[in-house]
Amino acid sequence: MDLIVNSQQRCFEGTQGFYSHVSEACGGTMNFAVYQPPQAKGGNKVPLVTFLAGLTCTEENFTVKAGAQRVAAELGVMLLVPDTSPRGAGHPGEDDAYDFGSGAGFYLDATQAPWSQRYNMYSYITKELPALIAGHFPADMARQGILGHSMGGHGAITIHLKNPGVYKSVSAFAPICAPSLCPWGQKAFLGYLGKDETLWQDYDSCALIRRQPSDALLFIDQGAEDPFLSEQLLPDQLVEACEQAGQRFELRMQPDYDHSYYFIQTFIEDHLRHHAKILCG
Repeated sequence: MDLIVNSQQRCFEGTQGFYSHVSEACGGTMNFAVYQPPQAKGGNKVPLVTFLAGLTCTEENFTVKAGAQRVAAELGVMLLVPDTSPRGAGHPGEDDAYDFGSGAGFYLDATQAPWSQRYNMYSYITKELPALIAGHFPADMARQGILGHSMGGHGAITIHLKNPGVYKSVSAFAPICAPSLCPWGQKAFLGYLGKDETLWQDYDSCALIRRQPSDALLFIDQGAEDPFLSEQLLPDQLVEACEQAGQRFELRMQPDYDHSYYFIQTFIEDHLRHHAKILCG
């Protein structure tokens, strides 16, 4: 696969880069960011942690705002940050709302026309993009972790649960825990997957935990002052599912924190250390 280098900058003795390529799964050009820590110099392979961003975000939000590179450089971890959806597909209504279409791919493979033509973020994240990374970057694909925020937290948990042997560590900031039960998730699932709610369960963290819990620890931070907490995020549903299924989890309710990247900045070091402890031994 051809890789386009849009920019590369020195950062904490490593390299922060922004890249693009033509995606078969998403039917057009996709953008992503990679931070290569100094330990990757000379082609030395390092663990890979993928961050999935939330609604409205691109590959830039986490890369610019989270302050993760300093810790990644210390730990010797490569960071991969994909975009959150295809762009410019030309589907009617694609850009009409912040919570559906552009910037809102929900990390699933759509089954409903016209979205099924290009909105295949699950296959893109789990198959096509890792193959590209393996071919162009010194990532140890046998040591992968995944984390995310909000919609991306939903994506990280569901992708881990469906691929526990690939993504050996998992964490999330303020994840959408039960998308089948909240307005954001219901809108996305109805539009992308259709009316058959049995299909929704394949992309619902709580349903997946009850069906196929993993051996990993789900490490989650949630801001207690998050304005989306009670209507959209529903962490109590996740706690209930984990307790019923015997899924190990740690949910930290952080007083006075909201849904913003200030929240992520504050606790990103804890998350990267969680992943490094598992991936680096």
